[in-house]
Formats: sequence, C-alpha cells, structure tokens
Amino acid sequence: MGRKRKGRAISGWLIVDKPAGVTSTAVVGKVRWALQAQKAGHAGTLDPGATGVLAVALGEATKTVPYITEALKCYRFSVRLGQATTTDDAEGTVIATSDLRPQDTGIEAALSRFRGQIDQVPPQFSAVKVEGERAYDIARAGDEMELAARPLWVERLEMVARPDADTVELEMVCGKGGYVRSIARDLGQVLGCHGHVVWLRRLWSGPFRAEAGLTLDQIDALARSPDLDTHLHPLETGLAGLPELPATPEGAARLRNGNPGEVTHANVDYGDTAWASHAGRAVAVGTYRAGMLHPHRVFNQP
Repeated sequence: MGRKRKGRAISGWLIVDKPAGVTSTAVVGKVRWALQAQKAGHAGTLDPGATGVLAVALGEATKTVPYITEALKCYRFSVRLGQATTTDDAEGTVIATSDLRPQDTGIEAALSRFRGQIDQVPPQFSAVKVEGERAYDIARAGDEMELAARPLWVERLEMVARPDADTVELEMVCGKGGYVRSIARDLGQVLGCHGHVVWLRRLWSGPFRAEAGLTLDQIDALARSPDLDTHLHPLETGLAGLPELPATPEGAARLRNGNPGEVTHANVDYGDTAWASHAGRAVAVGTYRAGMLHPHRVFNQP
C-alpha cells in the first residue's frame, strides 16, 4: 500500500500575479503551503525576473496542465536597443554594443519577420536540456553550446510604445515554448543594433488573466483560511480550450473506470480531443469516436 499524501485533497486553479525576483517553483510551493494541498504544479514557467499570470494547478487539476501549456499566451515586454547580454536580459553581462538606433518604421518592418510560424533558438541561459544537462548550468560554467532551433507560432507581435530611442515596448501572443528573450535578441540582430529584454510581464495564459491573480502578499494574508478557497477556479477552467461532451450516466461510470463511455454528440469531429462532463463536473479527457469518448485522463472528483 502506497504512503498517503499529507494535506488536503483539494482540486482547482489558483491564479497568481507573480512578482519579479521569485521563481515559479517557489510560487507553487507558497500556494501549496497556503492551501495545505496534497499536490500542486504550474502551467508554464516564468523567469525569476518576469511578472504576471502564473496559473497554479491543485490536485486533479494538475491533469489539465498540458491543455493550458498548449494554449496561446500574451506577453508585454521592453527591449533595450544597442546592447546584447550573456543572458539576453538585463540580468546578464553586456557583451556587445552599438550606436545605431533604428526608426519606428524600421522596427515595424523587422517585426513582420517574427510573425506566423518561425524557428527560434533558445537562449544560452535556458532550461533546455543538452545531453542531459540544463543549458543554464552549462552556460554558468562558461561554456557555449549550439542549441537547435525550435518551431514557434507567433499569433501577434506589435510595437505598443517607444519611450525613448533606446527602448521599444512590444506585445506578443504566441504558442507553446516561446522565449521572449530570444525575440529581443533576434530582433536586435535583424535591426543591426543588438537588443535584450529589460522587463517582461505575462498578461494572460489561456483562460487566465493577470488582473484576476492574487499577489503573494494576499496569499500570505489569506493562508490556511477558508477565505483563500473562495479564490479557487474549478478544474474545468483548465479545459476551456476543448469542446465539452455531456456523458450519459452509464458513460460517466465507464469513463471513471478508464473505459470508453457514451457521450452526447456535439460539434466535434471523429478523432478530436474533448472532455466529458456529468452533473456539471469533468469526468475525463479523451478522443471522440462515434458517440464514445476514449479517455486519456480521468478525473477523480466527487
């Protein structure tokens, strides 16, 4: 018999407006402690220096994390023109400078190269694994490495402000796996003036918005009280990007046991991924085939 987890068997999402200077892992630990939760995880790492929405999944909601990770995300960030750094952000050491400062029209033209399906090389200081090691560990040891380019879908990339000649503020909506620091670095290279990220804020991630998030001070103030529970979003919020199929009572029972179950057909094609609900609660996520949902993940909700 496995050892029973300590804490509350609580499920749902808590949205945090992460401050700068703290890791995403530390935020998850704080939320888990504050709610006395048995299990917690997050949907998409933010660098320690970044701020904004960090969606923390609890209990059964951790099974929906992949669907938030795959969702579009929106970032607003500031790029310092004229300087390249070791980390592609303001935390690194300046390694190249330029006196060139492009006009707004030149920046607008360059941004078109970073929209749609692009290939992006991660920063040297990133969590990408290279022969079993994290790239940032190799970079901290002073070694350079060749990182393979990765595909990224950029839905939107716009200039929203030009505070001064050295600075441009951008807003980007992109898919999974985007590195804002790489956008700043590569934009600087295209413009011929170098560039790095000064600050970065994630405005939204899938259905979750930064303005709806709690600060760490608010979480501390509400910790281990019923008042914090009132800020939880239901597990089903993490499935907002997938179609919902109501299950029959018999189908729900079968799905809960990990077997294909009968669902009411909606506007879903054969082979689509969808989630089944019964009595207002998520039962399973799976593949739809001819009136049946074949489960990938089953939710143990009361």
